[in-house]
Amino acid sequence: MRSESRATLEERLAPTRGASGDAVYALAQRALDRRGAYGGTLIDAGCGGGALLRLMRGRFDELIGIDAGRYDGVPADVRFVEHDLNEPKVPVDSECAQVVAALEVVEHLENPRAFVRELARLVAPGGWLLVSTPNQLSLLSKATLVLKNRFNAFQDGSYPVHVTALLEVDLLRIAGEAGLVDAKIEYTERGRMPLSGSHYPRGLSRRFPRAFSDNVMLVARKQPSMAG
Repeated sequence: MRSESRATLEERLAPTRGASGDAVYALAQRALDRRGAYGGTLIDAGCGGGALLRLMRGRFDELIGIDAGRYDGVPADVRFVEHDLNEPKVPVDSECAQVVAALEVVEHLENPRAFVRELARLVAPGGWLLVSTPNQLSLLSKATLVLKNRFNAFQDGSYPVHVTALLEVDLLRIAGEAGLVDAKIEYTERGRMPLSGSHYPRGLSRRFPRAFSDNVMLVARKQPSMAG
């Protein structure tokens, strides 16, 4: 039964090829740069093909990738932990990482609140959590909702790959429920124009990031310890 469950999960996630868009990885790097969040351990939960892990090489002392199976591309020197993120209790020590990232993962999962609580457990005091997901408040997504009664990234063709749509307010509330502080929503500033494969001009996306970004990222901190 367990092996059948894992096979079903892998088949469901196969269309993603274990990768997120370059704009999401660039946003993660900008978010960490702004906060000087380097050194120690980084955990990439839902690491897929390892793009973020490769990007962060040399910036952290240890890199840990977690996913239901090891995709091609995960660097050989990364500590890999096989785990279905729909299941409880990631087999990694509590408060072991200065940064925990889950890029374009939460929309695939059944229980986002339990997932973020578990990620928060892994963050060391004073460390950072990054969670990205499709932007339901973009102009494209709002237009799709009006016309088709579905968010753009959650249309029938995306199911069952995408199962959980979260708004900005949901991400912020979940962060608060998990005991995280300094929570902020940031934007990729990269968005696809409706009925087109083209993207909005970068200047427009930067000026109105919520409307013209395809993805958002929650960036939140674990309260520093009293001793620190």
